Amino acid sequence: MVAIAAGRVAGSAALVGFGLDSTVEVASGLIILWQFRHPLPESREQLAGRLIGLSFFALALYVGYESLSALLTGTRPDTSTVGIVLATLSLMVMPLLSWAQRRTGRELGSGAVHADGTQTLLCTYLSGVLLVGLLANALLGWWWLDAVAALVIAAVAVREGVEAWRGDGCCSVSPAVTSDAGASCAAECCQD
Repeated sequence: MVAIAAGRVAGSAALVGFGLDSTVEVASGLIILWQFRHPLPESREQLAGRLIGLSFFALALYVGYESLSALLTGTRPDTSTVGIVLATLSLMVMPLLSWAQRRTGRELGSGAVHADGTQTLLCTYLSGVLLVGLLANALLGWWWLDAVAALVIAAVAVREGVEAWRGDGCCSVSPAVTSDAGASCAAECCQD
């Protein structure tokens, strides 16, 4: 909420996109809760992955539109100290959270949980892109880099959305997987 409000005040497409990514992050977590409240969470695995994928696509569509509009109209964002602080804090916290979520996804044999952790990792990358865009605007007057940073956010969101939709994430399992899913997934899964 803080990032979206600060982005609106500053006119920063990248900062609004970052805030919306956080909203998608919460939605993704709620989808995982819904999945695991079922007696057989594996039966909801594919749908959970697709819902997470849809949230990535919605983020990409909105941020892509806003950033292209800013570039075409020459809309110059103001400096956002709040955005710079948020991006810096996210760069410190998000990698640890993502690592824990993806490890849990491997242990549970859940591609949807792993995708949720990947969403958090995406937030880390977006924090870096956002910070570069905000600093370039504040220090160098490169207003256009804010919109370019937002386009990077949108492109990464599309890629992650496709992977979540297809169930291509590390640890994707079928509903027929046995209770050893976590162990076999951890053995076969990419190490990250």
